[in-house]
Formats: sequence, structure tokens, C-alpha cells
Amino acid sequence: MAESMFDGVAPLAARMRPRNIEEVVGQQHLLKTGSPLHKLAEPVGTDARISTASVILWGPPGTGKTTLAKAVAASSNRSFVELSAVTSGVKDVREAIEKARNDRESFGLNTILFLDEIHRFSKAQQDVLLPGVEGGWIVLIAATTENPSFSVISPLLSRSLLLTLESLSEAEIIELLERALSDSRGLKGRFTAEAETLNQIALIAGGDARRALTVLEAAAASVEGAGKGPFVITRAAIEAAMDRALVRYDHDGDQHYDVISAFIKSVRGSDADAAIHYLARMIEAGEDPRFIARRLIILAAEDIGLADPAALTLATSAAEAVAKIGMPEGRIPLAETTIYLALAPKSNSAYLAINKALDDVRAGLSGPVPKPLKSSNYAGARTTTGAGVGYQYPHDDSRAVVEQRYLEGKLENAAYYLAKELGAEKDLAERWPRLRAIIRAFKK
Repeated sequence: MAESMFDGVAPLAARMRPRNIEEVVGQQHLLKTGSPLHKLAEPVGTDARISTASVILWGPPGTGKTTLAKAVAASSNRSFVELSAVTSGVKDVREAIEKARNDRESFGLNTILFLDEIHRFSKAQQDVLLPGVEGGWIVLIAATTENPSFSVISPLLSRSLLLTLESLSEAEIIELLERALSDSRGLKGRFTAEAETLNQIALIAGGDARRALTVLEAAAASVEGAGKGPFVITRAAIEAAMDRALVRYDHDGDQHYDVISAFIKSVRGSDADAAIHYLARMIEAGEDPRFIARRLIILAAEDIGLADPAALTLATSAAEAVAKIGMPEGRIPLAETTIYLALAPKSNSAYLAINKALDDVRAGLSGPVPKPLKSSNYAGARTTTGAGVGYQYPHDDSRAVVEQRYLEGKLENAAYYLAKELGAEKDLAERWPRLRAIIRAFKK
């Protein structure tokens, strides 16, 4: 049997790491000519204008933070020192900065200090980086998956450029996979894969290049046999490597719209089990969790509304949580919100009210604003135009509501909000007729 390429070598994702910025796939918005990263990657020489800017790379896992740091170092001919906030402490950082200072002063050698997961450093630990950055002894490239505004100290933020990385597109993931199949550092042309198979891996990866290459390597290992190949990586090989079935889900086709439609209708129909099932299908297929979160926000306002106003707050909080923590942990607030919304009382009264009002406005039923309601916050308003004259201040009444015309003309009898006696809106359904009776007493 031929020697396996998987024996005693680094993982495929590590072997395929770009050697310079020209090999980087994705993040082109950060690498265009003249951009801070592009300038930082220019070879260090005698040019006094060479960039020494420190940067903070913020983005989801697998988007290339470490890759970019190493590529910049390689392209610029700088020394590269890598530390992780998970395994390194203040002593390690101080030693790295001191060595970088000595190398610069003694040998003219410039150093990039790459600090991964900087958000795991406390504020006191981050303070240790400031002298090295301020003195120019190091170019700091820090990486984080959390919002730096909350996790990085202000002095360090003000001395660094904040660059936001984006999840790789499916096309970019496929480009990486095709390169890994053929490259001498990768699978060396010993494996082939159908376009559909590569598409499936790209879907599973969800924008994470490292995950995509890990899946490809595991699938390749499962089909490797005697001889030189080429061995065919199939859908079944991916399923065997991952020990789970692949979800058939076309992000741009009918499946995408059918599943999200079934998800929304299941929540609206109060079937928590069905809603969770469709949520799981979307998550497993690599659907953008931010898209799911946005749909839940809309649903909370449209279908639950005033029957449980807390639903909108929960949905908004879930979207914020997903944005902060990413996946796979983001599945938890998404599931919590899905179940809550499914079991919440339902009312679309606010949705119907605004639509009905918009219909009237679009039909030209926009009468003049009653004079008592017009702004009188300018000189001569009352005397020249009568603006504000006759306005009744509700707080002057013990009930905090008074008889007053808020709509005139054809809109005088407009009725947009029809409350439903469900959940928290039951109180509004009882209160609104009493308020209307006082406000529109003039109609008697």
C-alpha cells in the first residue's frame, strides 16, 4: 500500500495556509492596494514611510485572522512571533516585546507580534502591550472573535486600526477546496470531488475556511486506499467522515425559501416542535444565523405584537447575542427565542393597523393637522397662524386623557387599531374603547 499523506504531517488547514498576501482567498476589502494591511505587507527596507501600524482583526472563526497575520509577516520580511491569550501570560508578552526591542536596536529587525484571542486578556494584561506599541518596538496584530469595543482597552484601540473580517463566501470556500485538492502542500492531486460535493462542504463550512478544509481532509482519509489514486470524494464520504447525514438545502433556491417559510408558519401556528425542527434544518445546512434572527424579530412584531410585547425584546436580544457569540453557541438563543415565540399568544393588530393607515395615506386621505396640534415653538405661531391655540394638555386632567380632535375631515372617524383580547393585549382591548369614548366625546 502506498504511504498515506496523512501520516505524521500537519493538518490540511495548516499546510494550506497562504505563504503571502497574494495567496489569501477572501477579505479582499482589506487587501486592496493602498489599504492598511496591504501597506503593512510591503517589504521592509530603507523606505522610511513603511507602515508600522498595529491592527486588531475582528471576525468569526475560520475567516483568516491568523492567516492574514502570517501572510503580512512573510510578505513584509518581518520576524513573526505568535502568542495566544489562552496559553500565554504577561511574562510571555513582556519577553516577546523585550526581544523585539533588542532585535530592532541591535540588528534592525522588525517584529510582528500576533496575539490570538486578545479578548481573553484582562484589561491589566492588555496594558502590558502599550509600551511596545507606543515605542514602535513591535507591530501588534491582535485577533478576536468578540467586539473589540467591549473587550479591548481604549488606549490600545486608539493606537490600533480596527479591521473587520467577513465570513468567506461559498465561492471562496470552493476555491480553497479546489486548491487543496491539487496543491503539492495539500492532497497532491490524489483525490477528486464532484462540484456538488464541494458545494456541500462549502454549505457545511458556513464561511469557515478551517472547517471546510478539515471536512475535506477527513473525507479524503475515509476513501484513501491502495495505489496512487485518484480517489473520489463523494457525498457518502463526507457523511461518513462527519458521522451524520447532509441536509439537502439550496441557499438560493426553493429549499431556502420553503424551509424558512415552514419555520415562520410553524412559529405563527404555535407548534414549538415543528419550529425547532425547521430551525435545526437551517442551522445544520449552514444558513446564516443572522438571517434567522432577523426573521424572528419580524415575526415577534408582526405575529405576536401587543399580545406579548416582551417577545420583540427577546428576539432583538437573541439577534444581538448571535452577533456577539457566533455559531455554534448561537443556536441556543435562537432555539430559546423560537420556542418562546411559538408558545406566546398571537396578535397581528399592530401589523394590520399600520397597513390600514398606510393604505389611507397612499389613497390621499391625509387631511390637515388640526391647529391645536401644530407646533407653536416659534415666535408669533399662535398670533399669526393660530398654531397650538386650543390645545388641551392631557396631564392637566386627573385621568390624563381629554376630549380632543386628533384627526379631522375624512379621517375623523378613522379606526385603525382593533385590539384583540389575547394575552397582554386583553388589557388594551378593554382600555382602548374607554379612552376613545373620552377623546371623541365631541362626536356625540
